[in-house]
Amino acid sequence: MPTTKAPEDQYTAAPFVPQGADLTALRRAAAGCRGCPLHRAATQTIFGAGSTDARLMLVGEQPGDQEDRQGKPFVGPAGKLLDRALEEAGIDPAEAYVTNAVKHFKFTRAEPRKRRIHKAPSLREMTACGPWLAAELALVEPELIVVLGATAGKALLGSSFRVGEVRGTVLEREIHGRPERLVPTVHPSSVLRARDDDRRAAYEGLVADLEVAVRALG
Repeated sequence: MPTTKAPEDQYTAAPFVPQGADLTALRRAAAGCRGCPLHRAATQTIFGAGSTDARLMLVGEQPGDQEDRQGKPFVGPAGKLLDRALEEAGIDPAEAYVTNAVKHFKFTRAEPRKRRIHKAPSLREMTACGPWLAAELALVEPELIVVLGATAGKALLGSSFRVGEVRGTVLEREIHGRPERLVPTVHPSSVLRARDDDRRAAYEGLVADLEVAVRALG
């Protein structure tokens, strides 16, 4: 596998993605990805988790602080809320494949040794990480993709994506050369950020969108 980093004007993970690899080999290769600068500060690469037989793929934005520390996607507070919403909608979280559009945690610190604060990845960074997501889609071949939030939507559907305009609907698009069906919704972290008096409604909206995905799967 290549060990050199990509030139700063050519950020892409493509040279690091092995052709014809299974998920285990992809995950191992992703650990050494240097396709964009995000690997420099992150603890580790956080690859997707789940079975290649999963009918449903959930695509989020990027790992958070807890994911970066524990090495697994959606294990922090937003992940726990997502699991609860999935179960309420009638989806077993263990039967879904979960991943992120960007595989490294991007963050900032107000001061040294202070808490790491999430920072949204740029379109350039999302595009650079796209070959990993394309490889996951090709292997899992999900029947449906749930798009969690604006960043995941832009990574999959382009920079003009607006989650509020299409959430809770079934879209049909070509993604990385494959025809896909997608149901966009908000990222569970947005529910956690909602004001106390709005949080219940935000959570119920997420569950309602996931119920659309259940019906689409049939």
